[in-house]
Amino acid sequence: MTDMHHRHAVITGAARGIGAAIAQRLAGEGFVLTLLGRNLAALQALAAQLPASARALPLACDITSADSVTQAFAAARAAAGPVSVLVNNAGQAESAPFHRMDAAHWQRMLDVNLTGTFTCTQAALPDLLAAGAGRIVNVASTAGLRGYAYVAAYAAAKHGVIGMTRSLALELAAKGITVNAVCPGYTDTDIVHESVARIVAKTGRSEDEARAEFVRGNPQGRLVTPAEVADAVAWLCSDGAGAVTGQSISVSGGEVM
Repeated sequence: MTDMHHRHAVITGAARGIGAAIAQRLAGEGFVLTLLGRNLAALQALAAQLPASARALPLACDITSADSVTQAFAAARAAAGPVSVLVNNAGQAESAPFHRMDAAHWQRMLDVNLTGTFTCTQAALPDLLAAGAGRIVNVASTAGLRGYAYVAAYAAAKHGVIGMTRSLALELAAKGITVNAVCPGYTDTDIVHESVARIVAKTGRSEDEARAEFVRGNPQGRLVTPAEVADAVAWLCSDGAGAVTGQSISVSGGEVM
């Protein structure tokens, strides 16, 4: 990945939270960006805030649809050339007791968090192989490294992402392409804010009490920030991380896995 400036990075789930923070961080590193997500208006608003040098292209894309992914990557290549970095950030978390979980819930978590990562990686890989260089960073979760109650489907999908990361890293190790995962703990994003609101509504606990449920597992006693996750992603995309592949880096304040 010599001369990382002006390389083309595709970020999925880029509209908000961790994805938006990654876009801002990579724009600052001189990348040309393609921003994928379901909310085109939010992507356009983010693109307007990024430096002009990023030439940020917002594209509506449903990563659970192979046709949508194919069309988005074709448009990205037409606008910015071959993909050199892929950040698989798009994801979705839903909770339910296992005995009440239906098949549709299970399949949604697999489709978005695991199969979507597979589909986007296959779409980007020909460019990386042709260049003999590249970076794939999968934003997984600490739920890919350990279990959490009431999110069995999500945890199963994120464990799958970790397994895919490790296996693909071995396949590509001699081809100049690194494959790694970043595993955030509970992060200060809309997803956590919405979860806090659900706990308040269902249990009558205060917002502070509900928020404490998410902070409790972090030895630093706080939520991770999206910028901290983005910093880890940016490092894995850098020349300095060229010997790092097949790794799952926990960004969780020291949470024991």
